[in-house]
Amino acid sequence: MAKRGRKTRGKAGYMISAVSEMYNVHPQTLRMYEREGLLVPSRSVGNTRLYTQDDLDRLEAILNLTRDLGVNLAGVDIVLNMRERMKEMQREMQAFVEFVRHEMMNRTEEAEARIQNALVRVGPPALIRMRNNK
Repeated sequence: MAKRGRKTRGKAGYMISAVSEMYNVHPQTLRMYEREGLLVPSRSVGNTRLYTQDDLDRLEAILNLTRDLGVNLAGVDIVLNMRERMKEMQREMQAFVEFVRHEMMNRTEEAEARIQNALVRVGPPALIRMRNNK
């Protein structure tokens, strides 16, 4: 999701003219991406748009989707939102894995004994043939 109303805090940023030149995109296109909520550059104290490296990475994804894959802006919005959701899910899964790893490494002897006794061996199932009585 795009962040609204960001102000710069010591991060280097590129002005719209430099970004326009670097990516061969008209400044109006960048403004349109901003209006659509696809790209939200930071603002300087004088309200000048400043694009950070994160903004440039997002712009590259937008341009890849629109130029190379022919995705319209509504589709770009959906793809970018799904990308953000997937990153969040990945962070949550990593946190869960770390939690489980921590819990496994810090088990008490009592917990270890419960785990050892929790499993019961079961032999393979016996197959029984049924006759078809007609």
